[in-house]
Amino acid sequence: MKLLEVHILQTVAPSNLNRDDTGSPKDALFGGFRRARISSQAQKRAVRVAFRDWPLLSEEERAVRTKRLVEELLRRLAGVEEELARRAIENALNALGFGVKEGRTEYLLFLGNRELDALAQGIRENLEALSGEVKGKKKAEVPPELKKALERVLDGGKAVDLALFGRMLADRPELGVDAAAQVAHALSTHKVDREFDFYTAVDDLNPKEDTGAGMMGDVEFYSATLYRYAVVDLDKLVENLQGDKELALKGVLAFLEAFALTLPSGKQNSFAAHNPPLFVAFRAGEGMPRNLATAFEAPLRPKEEVPLSRLSAEALLKEWAKFDRVYGPLEPEWKGALDLTGAEGDGVPRLENLKALKEKAAEAVKALLGV
Repeated sequence: MKLLEVHILQTVAPSNLNRDDTGSPKDALFGGFRRARISSQAQKRAVRVAFRDWPLLSEEERAVRTKRLVEELLRRLAGVEEELARRAIENALNALGFGVKEGRTEYLLFLGNRELDALAQGIRENLEALSGEVKGKKKAEVPPELKKALERVLDGGKAVDLALFGRMLADRPELGVDAAAQVAHALSTHKVDREFDFYTAVDDLNPKEDTGAGMMGDVEFYSATLYRYAVVDLDKLVENLQGDKELALKGVLAFLEAFALTLPSGKQNSFAAHNPPLFVAFRAGEGMPRNLATAFEAPLRPKEEVPLSRLSAEALLKEWAKFDRVYGPLEPEWKGALDLTGAEGDGVPRLENLKALKEKAAEAVKALLGV
């Protein structure tokens, strides 16, 4: 397997970046102790938002996840009478197994913008077959050859985020895309206890004699040094992008930057935990991936005048060296790190900044892909 790994240590101030269904910050048991946790799905969402907003990828290189597919296709069918277009779209989507009810698909669909363009064009070119009426009733039967033509456009559309994170369609598994990237749930390197912030809000128009609060409540939070891990299967990424190695390279570099510099945004207006990573390491080559969370199976304990981030980096480097001794490095292997912790430990060359780290990673990926 040709792979690129990302290992990150990130200390976040008091925060509630990723909540469960009760509003509490997510956590997990690991090594027998409660740890702070940020879910894989939440991290991937933050990456996709960065792809769009920074922007790291163009619109045609991205995908859309939505139930509002009818409205999106209507927008792309501008100039066609709306009722006619809507009937054609709903018949087409139902034929594809994406059941439409009350103008929405039954579940979220993840489609590349190129796929949407091609689907809209296919509908435009076959309006009569898709929107015609039989004895005054909407025509629901789509000719088999037309259905197959519509299915053929659902090829991933060379959307980088779809290629990285995959697509699962339970009712149409043949249209699914196996993800090229795997993202671990972030875990704290130490045990955590949730804390509560009790807050009150004053009613600005309260009369002077009314001293009570206009509102009160509480919110849970914790602070943590998180270990974050992801791995990209480079060959699978190229396959998902229909053999486009240049786009795969662009996508990998966009992923590295977005994954390193983003976190979910939950409760940030209340906590402003905008804390960049203190340690970022990339590893590229051929071999088996390895998540180094076992470095923290025994939770780290604070030491006087030694930050948890430094203790975490040293434990990570020690685990890295141990696995290299036992299982060997990748063949070939490149590795490098950005380290703001001052950790002691050899084996992973330190680079000056994220730009230099990305440039070296780009050289390694180019060699692996033969770009």
